[in-house]
Amino acid sequence: MLKYLFKAMRPRQWTKNAFIFAALVFDRKLLHLDAFLDTLAAFFLFCLLASSVYLINDVLDREADRNHPVKKNRPIASGKLPISAALTAAVVFLLVALLGSLLLSRGFFIISAIYFVLNMVYTKWLKHYPLIDVLVIAACFDLRVAAGVSVIEVQRFSPWLYVVMTLLALYLGFGKRRAELSVMVNGNPESHRRVLSGYSIAFIDQLITIVSSATIIAYSLYTFSAPNLPENHSMMLTIPFVLYAIFRYLYLINMENAGGEPEEILLKDRPFQVSILLWGVAVMVIFYLF
Repeated sequence: MLKYLFKAMRPRQWTKNAFIFAALVFDRKLLHLDAFLDTLAAFFLFCLLASSVYLINDVLDREADRNHPVKKNRPIASGKLPISAALTAAVVFLLVALLGSLLLSRGFFIISAIYFVLNMVYTKWLKHYPLIDVLVIAACFDLRVAAGVSVIEVQRFSPWLYVVMTLLALYLGFGKRRAELSVMVNGNPESHRRVLSGYSIAFIDQLITIVSSATIIAYSLYTFSAPNLPENHSMMLTIPFVLYAIFRYLYLINMENAGGEPEEILLKDRPFQVSILLWGVAVMVIFYLF
C-alpha cells in the first residue's frame, strides 16, 4: 500500500515546485545558507501540500480516470490504493504542510492556504470551464513563485518574472490540453475530461502560438529591462536556450503527441534537459560570477 500511496502522491510532479527557488536564484541569495534552508523547507512543505491535492483530486476523478488510456492505471482509479487510505494520507499531508508553513512565515501560510482552496475549487468546478481551467493552472505556478518570495527577504526580484511565469504556465497548460485531445478515447472529449469538449486542436494551436510568442517577448524584455540584472545586459545571452526549450516543447507536442504530462518531458527528453541545464549554468555564471 505504501508503494501505491507514494505513486499516488505523484512525486514526478514535484518538479513543478522547483519554481519556489526562483526568488532565491534571481535575488542572488542561492549562497546564503539561511535563505537556502528556508526555501528548501518551503519546497518540501509545498510538495506535501501538492500531494494532498493530488490524492483528493484522484479520489474525486476516479471514475473519469478509468476512461483515460493512461490515467486508468493510477493507484486510486485502478483500485490498488483504497479510498480511505488516500483520504487519510491527504488530511495528514495537508495538516503537516499548513502547520509547517505557519512556522516558516505567515505569508507562506497564506499562500499555501490559497493554493489548496484554489485547487479544491478547481477540482470541483473551475476545471470544467475552457480557458479558465488553464488560467487557474497558471495561477498555481505564480503561487509557487510567490511562495518562494514569502520565505526570504527579497531585494532584487523582478515582477517581470511573474509575467514570464504566467505565460510559460499557459503555454504548458495548453500543450497539455492538446496532448489530451490527441489521445481522446473514441473521439469523445467528455469520456475522461469534460472541459475538452470546449477545445479543438486548431483552437489550441492558435492559443499556443499566442502564448509562446508572448513568452519569448516577455523573457527577452526581462533580460535587458529588469533593474536587478547586470548593467552589461549579459542576461540576454540566455535567450537562445529559452528559445530552444520552447521550440523543443512545441516540436514534442506536435510531432510526437507528447505534453500530456509536461514533467515527463523534463525528466525524460534529453535535448530539453540539456537546454534547461545550459540555461541554468548561464544564469549562475551571469548572476554569481559577474
